[in-house]
Amino acid sequence: MIVLPADHVIDDQVAFAQAVETAKVAAQEGYLVTFGVVPSAPETGYGYIKAGAALSFATPIALTAYQVQSFFEKPNRETAAAYLQEGGYTWNSGMFVFTAGNYLQELQRHRPDIFDAVQKAWQEKTTDLGFILPGKEAFAASPSDSIDYAIMQVTDRAAVVPAQFGWSDVGSWDSLWQIAPKDGNGNVTSGDTLVFDTQKSYIRAENRLVAVIGLDDIIVVETADAVLVMHKSKAQHLKTALQQLESNQRKEHLEHLRVHRPWGWYEGIDKGERFRVKRIMVKPGERLSLQMHHHRAEHWVVVSGTAKVTVENQETLFTENQSTYIPLGKSHRLENPGKIPLHLIEVQSGTYLGEDDIVRFEDSYGRTI
Repeated sequence: MIVLPADHVIDDQVAFAQAVETAKVAAQEGYLVTFGVVPSAPETGYGYIKAGAALSFATPIALTAYQVQSFFEKPNRETAAAYLQEGGYTWNSGMFVFTAGNYLQELQRHRPDIFDAVQKAWQEKTTDLGFILPGKEAFAASPSDSIDYAIMQVTDRAAVVPAQFGWSDVGSWDSLWQIAPKDGNGNVTSGDTLVFDTQKSYIRAENRLVAVIGLDDIIVVETADAVLVMHKSKAQHLKTALQQLESNQRKEHLEHLRVHRPWGWYEGIDKGERFRVKRIMVKPGERLSLQMHHHRAEHWVVVSGTAKVTVENQETLFTENQSTYIPLGKSHRLENPGKIPLHLIEVQSGTYLGEDDIVRFEDSYGRTI
């Protein structure tokens, strides 16, 4: 199996495929293989790998796998330059090739606490629209660690394939600016933007106009959830901001305004004391669970499509510009019996409006909470 991050760019796919073939042979020999990217500069944003002895087995490609001698954390620029001058060091790409059996064997050997937790989570798995979901409580109880720390840096079966395939770890907004097409001022813009006297910046607007005047080397990202403004040189400090959100018990890094569900999605529009407004889309032929709320009533206004509403066993059809009221404590269900998406506006009112105020009596997707 091959483990890849979602946030990277590979320019030379042929060279990457050759590296994978070499790693595959090493994995079949029992090694846990990572890819070492041959460095082009003394980068300080990557960890480094020092290669050891070459592994002697036949490969169909003219590449060699090596035993890993040592892993090194992200260095300062002076140390990174020394690595390049000495030779034998590569960037740690965070990509791996190994067999599932060998990985689990090493995980059980070096981190039995993680192995036991994820095994329990797998035993308690559920399915949702074809997705396998591990048991939530067991998975949450698992210690958090990376493959590098938990396995690769302690196993005696670690190998590295040094390769050059035009790799970039797009793990930061600064990295995204580096690989994206730029205008004459070195700016990367997306969405509704207004930019004056600004150079070498990344400006992204998803929902509204963003104006930037007289600033250089900055990152501006506007989404429906939050707005980020920072200097490009501080991109690596974004984790600190996320940690601050978590310590302040904020939810912006965990929850989005648009939340997808098996039947469609809902999106928060407005909220205040004792009320919340949502936009809801139900896919054709889908339906929400038969449910009840202890603390809120709901008003539904159909914007487009046809809604089949059940309240206490009474079914009614509603079309565009029609509305209905769901009293507190009444069992109810919303369905889309039509051929086009159903869009409606929901206004909730009550003393408590949390998503956990729900009692499900029946659900087409096997959900209980």
